Amino acid sequence: MSGRTLCFVESPVQLLNVLEWAHLDGGHATVVVLSPTDPMTRGQLRRVAELAREEGHVVRWEEARGGAAAPFQTIGGLAGPLRAADRIVLGDPFSRYVQLLLTITRARELVVVDDGTATMEFVSQLAGGERLVRWHRRGGRPGPRDLVFGPVASAARRRLTPRAGGRRSVSLFTSMPVEGVPEGVAVTENTYAWTRARFGPPRITRGADLVGTSLVETGVVDLDRYLVAVRELAAAHGATRYFAHRRESADKLHRLAVETGLEVVRPDLPLELIARRGPIGRTILSFPSTVVHTLPIALEGTGVKVAVCEIDPSWLTEGVSAHAQGFLAGIAGSARGVRTV
Repeated sequence: MSGRTLCFVESPVQLLNVLEWAHLDGGHATVVVLSPTDPMTRGQLRRVAELAREEGHVVRWEEARGGAAAPFQTIGGLAGPLRAADRIVLGDPFSRYVQLLLTITRARELVVVDDGTATMEFVSQLAGGERLVRWHRRGGRPGPRDLVFGPVASAARRRLTPRAGGRRSVSLFTSMPVEGVPEGVAVTENTYAWTRARFGPPRITRGADLVGTSLVETGVVDLDRYLVAVRELAAAHGATRYFAHRRESADKLHRLAVETGLEVVRPDLPLELIARRGPIGRTILSFPSTVVHTLPIALEGTGVKVAVCEIDPSWLTEGVSAHAQGFLAGIAGSARGVRTV
């Protein structure tokens, strides 16, 4: 890893994939954690940050959302390192924070590391010259904040577009199946080599584990119908544990435990690491999400099977766009080595 490399992450998955990228690239980097307010996400980030420090990386924890003055303090404190960096690595190109920081940097090399299914949407929007917006909001009208932030978002999208003659390179490090990659954007496959070398192989139990999703919290899936689907899925496959997504609400998880009888587990690390450490079920059941793509790679050679349960259109809340429905179907349909249940 040559030059001064500055990495920006806001979630445990992004930080994990920075470690995967750095393992392949070699050397060390400075990782800036733009800490969110959600307690579960913060807890997982701190655990992965410990692993990053053990690997020799410098971790800079920023309370980026700790009050009205926090954004100004964070951006002001990062202005110098941003201007000095030769390479910027980022986990969330949709983040307004990151988009604002991109307007400051002069780095000629930009790397977007895997952020799960959002990576697929990012590639599609970048190729189409569209504004960068998260998949579940795509197809709707821009809100007042979108309009105010529009010039910054447009500038960030231009920064994420390669320029000829080596003036700016853009690359993508991902385990996701991406199509229609814009000309000039280099793609490197994330094989979870660091994860597989660092953890496992896991002890495998006879039963099945179920992976939760935050689709209720994002307003895509109806809560009651989701709980029914979880109960039926667990009963059909003999699942006993439910690995909660870090953004699932405590009230929802309490109700889920009572109504389904499942043991709710709130992981302290990304599921790819939890599964590699074990114990883990012989079958992992999941709704359409990042893990139906990443777990088969992270668990390659262990004998664990991953199965995806497609989202029935009747579960969706009113007003969910056709694009969102198609995106969910695409996640399930494009997963390699995963069966549908």
